[in-house]
Amino acid sequence: MKTIVALQAAVTAASLDIEPSAAELDAIDREMPLIRAEVELLDAQIMTIDRPANELDTRRVRRARNRVLAARRDLTNRAGTVQSGGAA
Repeated sequence: MKTIVALQAAVTAASLDIEPSAAELDAIDREMPLIRAEVELLDAQIMTIDRPANELDTRRVRRARNRVLAARRDLTNRAGTVQSGGAA
């Protein structure tokens, strides 16, 4: 039986030195509205975990869910126009 500890350490050490490329940073910037909307939805859901949801909580979660859906729609529409050459 062979151990792979030495190989794993080499892989881990090499992977920590890598910085994100400009294209990866641009992709994160494009997805940031969706990321923020998902964090807002998660915050709204966390607030209702330990207590019964009242009407205000229900509205807050519903609005946050709608923001996530809208952000996904906008991101998908932007990705579709970029891939087709920008002609809409």
